[in-house]
Amino acid sequence: MKKWYWIFFVFLCFIILWILDYYGFLPKKTYTALDFQIETVLSGIDYNQNGIDDYQDILIGAKKEAKRKPKYISKYYSEGYPPENEGVCTDVIWRALREAGYDLKNLVTEDIKNNRDAYPNIINPDSNIDFRRVTNLNIYFNRNVLVLTTDISDIQSFQPGDIVVFGNEHIGILSDKRNKKGIPYLIHNAGQPRLEEDTLERWNRKKKITGHYRFSFVETK
Repeated sequence: MKKWYWIFFVFLCFIILWILDYYGFLPKKTYTALDFQIETVLSGIDYNQNGIDDYQDILIGAKKEAKRKPKYISKYYSEGYPPENEGVCTDVIWRALREAGYDLKNLVTEDIKNNRDAYPNIINPDSNIDFRRVTNLNIYFNRNVLVLTTDISDIQSFQPGDIVVFGNEHIGILSDKRNKKGIPYLIHNAGQPRLEEDTLERWNRKKKITGHYRFSFVETK
């Protein structure tokens, strides 16, 4: 019987360690772009004129959201914006862009208004919620910003502040932290304990990256 107790104990320890690792509670060594001789890309634009490059501002905004840890609540708000202590994955995006001075709500609303055929999923436009839908953001970014590779093995193409979409169901922003493979951490909100975590590979296996964007405006398609 003692043998089975030990087997059960070892199995239980394995499960506990797996859970702790899955939710990011185990300490891990993190790396930066310099560790992989990767040059960090800057936009060369300071839209809000605060002395900080847009991409860095977007990263700072995403990290603030990770530190804030809003409670995962998905619902409609008559004013469009949820309170700062509430949010879902899409709220990470507009809050990060807000740090750089961009109003994603208005940008998406205008694009939908002027290009209805580009959004076949929308029956009745609603500016209070359209900018908080992953499908709409995927369409908007694909039309209006720099579209990049979805191959995460191309680690130098994945930069801090980049936006990634998974299967039209989830969205997040890349961190400046990287794992031992050079793959960036993901800043996102799926109701997990830590919003900045080493989970890009896991989400790619789970849903597949269907969009990878950098917030540099290009000519609308």
